[in-house]
Amino acid sequence: MAEKRSSGATFENIMKDMKAGKFSPVYLLMGEEPYFIDKISDYISDNAIKPEERDFNQVTLYGLDTTPSQIMDAAHAAPMMSEHQVIIVREAQLLKGIEQLEKYLKSPIASTILVICYKKESPKSSKGWIGEAERNGVLFESKKMRDYQLPGFINGYLKTKGVTIEEKACMMIAESIGTDLSRVVTELDKLFLTLPKGETRIVPQFVEEQIGISKDFNVFELRDAIVKKDVVNANRIVKYFDNNPKAGNLHSIVPQLFGFFQNLMLAFYCPNRQNQDELATWLGLRGGWAARDYIAAMKGYNAMKTMQIIQKLRTIAAKSNGLDNRSASEHELMQEMIYFILH
Repeated sequence: MAEKRSSGATFENIMKDMKAGKFSPVYLLMGEEPYFIDKISDYISDNAIKPEERDFNQVTLYGLDTTPSQIMDAAHAAPMMSEHQVIIVREAQLLKGIEQLEKYLKSPIASTILVICYKKESPKSSKGWIGEAERNGVLFESKKMRDYQLPGFINGYLKTKGVTIEEKACMMIAESIGTDLSRVVTELDKLFLTLPKGETRIVPQFVEEQIGISKDFNVFELRDAIVKKDVVNANRIVKYFDNNPKAGNLHSIVPQLFGFFQNLMLAFYCPNRQNQDELATWLGLRGGWAARDYIAAMKGYNAMKTMQIIQKLRTIAAKSNGLDNRSASEHELMQEMIYFILH
């Protein structure tokens, strides 16, 4: 049945309600992360009404090719031999005059499930049509996932499939692929489907074999060498990256190291920074195990050096984009960065 639902809902709560057969007359799905928007809209498309009812009661419109009047006319139509009809508006950020939907959203039709997919950016105003969508339906903001949230997402996704993953293997995927969730899920599905029968745990060697991420030469191992101040291994990894650019480059490495040292700077201000659990809470990490590297790094780097490294990483990032850099290659910039961090 379609009923008014609470606004500002989480992805998990929305999916839980829909799986229980509770659908809202309006869904405004907006934000920079398309993965969750697609998951919700696809579930509605596949499950809100029966397959045999879809020919006459389900339509997909695109913002660039439609108008608010056409959307409202379709939403006001009565379903044919079905309790509900489904209207999905994709790429709604391209819909001209979208604010005109306010009139319909003030009093949505109970027999219509209207899904508005507004990707890439969230509308700035919380008034008008957005406010009405929030009052009378489900408002969901799909925010871009941050690097530190990715391991949790990977573990959670695999858990739904009855599979676990070693910490190192998880970090290899997170730091190699980044926060492109659609790509992350594609690679996780590949691992799940190729996992030997009876196996329920993913290990680093399996990730290396199936995805092509080296278990010895990756951003995770580089960060580990930096934490331990292992000059020899750090330079071995940098040399490997120079010969295998897909394994690691400045544009993927600098943000990872910047995030690490930025957190390390915050760690120095933690009242009980030698306690894993308290430091993890202070930094907003998933658990005490995630704080181990920061505790180890504080033994080799003081706050002043950490601040200097953060500034150096900013400089390297600018140079890698051509600012104040006339001749240094990416490999030279990588060497400059690693030397500065470790000495």
